Amino acid sequence: MAHRLRNRYLYTPRQKLVALLVALVVLGVPLGYGIKSWLTPEDRSCAAGVARPDGSDECVGVNGDGYAFGVAELGEVAGLIRRENETLKPDTYATVAVLLPLTSTDPGMRTKVLHELQGAYALQFRANHESNSETPKIRLVLANTGKGNSYWADAVGRLKLMTGAPDRLRAVTGVATSSTEIREAVAALTGAGIAVVGTTITADDIANGPGANRYPGLARVSPTNSDEARALAHFGRVNAAKALLVEDTRTGDHYTDTLKAAFAASLKGAPYEPQLFTSPPDPTDEGTTANTFRQITHLICDTRAETVFFAGRHTQLRQFINALGARGCAERPFTILTGDEGSYLGADALLNRAALKGRLTVRYAALAHPDAWRPAPGRPVPATGGSAVAYQTFAGDVARASAKPVALADGQAIIAYDAMATAVHAIRQATPDKAAYPELADVVSQWPQVKGSLRVEGASGWICLDNYGNPYNKAVPIVELAQDGSQRFVAIAWPEGKPPAPACLPPQAG
Repeated sequence: MAHRLRNRYLYTPRQKLVALLVALVVLGVPLGYGIKSWLTPEDRSCAAGVARPDGSDECVGVNGDGYAFGVAELGEVAGLIRRENETLKPDTYATVAVLLPLTSTDPGMRTKVLHELQGAYALQFRANHESNSETPKIRLVLANTGKGNSYWADAVGRLKLMTGAPDRLRAVTGVATSSTEIREAVAALTGAGIAVVGTTITADDIANGPGANRYPGLARVSPTNSDEARALAHFGRVNAAKALLVEDTRTGDHYTDTLKAAFAASLKGAPYEPQLFTSPPDPTDEGTTANTFRQITHLICDTRAETVFFAGRHTQLRQFINALGARGCAERPFTILTGDEGSYLGADALLNRAALKGRLTVRYAALAHPDAWRPAPGRPVPATGGSAVAYQTFAGDVARASAKPVALADGQAIIAYDAMATAVHAIRQATPDKAAYPELADVVSQWPQVKGSLRVEGASGWICLDNYGNPYNKAVPIVELAQDGSQRFVAIAWPEGKPPAPACLPPQAG
């Protein structure tokens, strides 16, 4: 009886309709939301011109509006760049991008990135406010290639779209590591007709030369690894009979590949074969190379060597110094000579500074140093190849880049300032009279004329480019890692053995 009454009074056609409508209302909202979410693409944007690539949480792209790519220590300089960019009127400026792995997690690289951005901003401000009202004005943007430059293609793709109005991208600086990813980025940018000024790329094979114009439009403000090795050889006058080479066997790293070739060339006739190690695929990882270096130090003690040339990245260099500091033959003095990756050591908290007190000297060929062009008692600056005035100008400019003093000992801010100066020089030289800005192709063609009286008076030294965009006989500061971890300037060395002539005109190649 109850069953019949429930069917009669609770499941009437009207009640069934009401129940159906209630169910649709209850289920419809989440169902509709789910369908909408499924049909609507995920918003992966981070800021204007910046987004997270599929499968990544890194924000990659190009921005000049103050976005710091989630890196707190870049916030101040990104804000200064935004403020400067906001002063520019439309159609009065050309854009220069600084291409770097802004979101790198490696402490050394993060320090390098900060200092490079500070140097680039310092030159942007000078170009816009203290260059006799020269035009065009310069807009600066930050381009992130991601950790390990993994997303270089995303950043470069965005830059290629910026050559027209309103950005009018005319040059890219930064490109600061001699890696396969950066080589491909440089090839893509120059292949698109965009001028590139490398800051700290030193690999000999990321360059142009006679019969090999692989990167049309590439200029560099740092000497090649070969030039660094030649400068070290002129400075040190190393006896090859008492020297050996420690080298990384990992291939594809253009910095280490060309550095070990350059060092090997200066060690012809040395009695010992190179001591080998293999760094991890990501050379900023610790890996197991410290174990290898412990063994290598035993073998070094078995030789008559006094000088050790090291061809490897900074993480492995630090491990090697720590191992050699704990060597069994502690009574014997050793000198380590290496390339510009040594500049990272001053900020490396894992370096055992006590190792430097055990008759161990570490010297490297720096790209720049704040004392190189500052006269000191008993150490006058060379008459050519650079000037104290140019460095003093930089020092005044870079003070604007931070509320705190900018760290200069690693040379990164100095060399980035000079790279920007070279880019701005080319942009303005390429701008026709009464024109607001240059054509893209005209900037690329400027490098063969950056020499003689048209050289760039860089804070790191004269930038006189040969016809292939490479600096001729560029000053190479020799820097010693002091016992307290500071980076002490020793002397300026020269690839040609002496400073350039006053005219600074490169000789014919070949």
